[in-house]
Amino acid sequence: MARKSLIQREIKRQKLEKKYKFLRDSLKKSIKKAFLLDEKWKIRKNLQSLPRDSVPIRRHRRCIITGRPKANYRDFALSRHFFREMAHGCLLPGVTKASW
Repeated sequence: MARKSLIQREIKRQKLEKKYKFLRDSLKKSIKKAFLLDEKWKIRKNLQSLPRDSVPIRRHRRCIITGRPKANYRDFALSRHFFREMAHGCLLPGVTKASW
């Protein structure tokens, strides 16, 4: 199991990302529309003044059961350990073992 503080940090990042998504997107669009370089710099400065954790790239995919940050399958949101257990228990529809 992952530490509770790390899981809470990811939840906080998700909330911040949702909160600033519209503002971040509008600033990016205005950078593309701006013609003068000075305008682009001002808009870029406003974009950089947003919280760091509101950037979507800082989020980390975690297992929904254990919170493990590494070796996750995107389609199932599970770590490799629980994916294997659930696949062997026939709890994941459409998943078959590749070799016997």
